[in-house]
Amino acid sequence: MVPPVDLLSNLSTGELEALAECQLVPEQQDRLSLLLDRCRESTATPAEESELDRLLQHVDSLTLLKTRARYTLTQLPSGVTGS
Repeated sequence: MVPPVDLLSNLSTGELEALAECQLVPEQQDRLSLLLDRCRESTATPAEESELDRLLQHVDSLTLLKTRARYTLTQLPSGVTGS
């Protein structure tokens, strides 16, 4: 059985919507792309591989948080607006 998802009930609708749409900053996205390319080409240094692991963990955490925000939005009563 899957445990229930914790709602982000302490955030306003506007905050939830902003969180659900957030993305990596362009510099992080560019670095992620570069590191992925280097790993694919087997040219990444051990330090770059560690950096890639950290960035991917950050992306995973962000994805989970965005998913929780979207789920929380679906659980709000109809007609609720941001505050």
